[in-house]
Amino acid sequence: MTEPLVITRVTHSCHLIQFGDLTVLTDPWFSQKLFYHPGEPVAFQPETLPRLDAVVISHEHYDHCDLGAFSRYRDKDVPLLVAGPVVGPARKAGFTDVRALEPWQSARVGDLTIAAAPGKHGCYEVTYVLSAGGRRVYFAGDTLLVPELRTLTDRYGPLDVALLPVNGLHIRMAGNKQVVMNAEEAAELTAVLRPKLAVPQHYAFTGGPIGDRLFLKSDKDPARFVEAARRLVPDVPVTVISPGEPLAVAP
Repeated sequence: MTEPLVITRVTHSCHLIQFGDLTVLTDPWFSQKLFYHPGEPVAFQPETLPRLDAVVISHEHYDHCDLGAFSRYRDKDVPLLVAGPVVGPARKAGFTDVRALEPWQSARVGDLTIAAAPGKHGCYEVTYVLSAGGRRVYFAGDTLLVPELRTLTDRYGPLDVALLPVNGLHIRMAGNKQVVMNAEEAAELTAVLRPKLAVPQHYAFTGGPIGDRLFLKSDKDPARFVEAARRLVPDVPVTVISPGEPLAVAP
């Protein structure tokens, strides 16, 4: 019998994923600074989070790895499964159980399995397949679409949910370099993985009026992904989750 699966968006790529009684936090982000604004509400602060069984962090960029704020979380012994460059900063922030995972490595935390998969971004990144209670969620951080991601279901089996970045972020001052998959690419990956449900993430982010005009270019409308997925894979439903809104995923 499968466990209940509930996903609650905190903001950006930060989610609470509940597999029955197990709760995982992804890519913590609770504060903002110059050029880094969620562009949407932040539904929780570290002090108001439920008890966490594990945390996964895809890479060291501030909007995915807000360790300064997350250090206010009450349990410094919570297991953190992270990209290698995050290990040092996480331990410096006071967390005691920090484990690096390379692509295709996995770890167990109680009844939860956390498997790392490849990613590609403006810095070193890994993505994750989270499994427990007969349910399986792919969390893509803010990766580009790389060929290895097409093999995820061959390696790990069918997915209940795919959480996919969709804003196609470009860095203007780096020759307009793309560093995040866009809506069309996320829909293409959805068509390959065929999860029971696709959920967009990483779209409301803004660098502010100056940052967006001078440094960043991105698509802030998740409806573009909804439309692209409907066109490429119409039998896979897509749900856009507002911050703080719990989504119960049907078996």
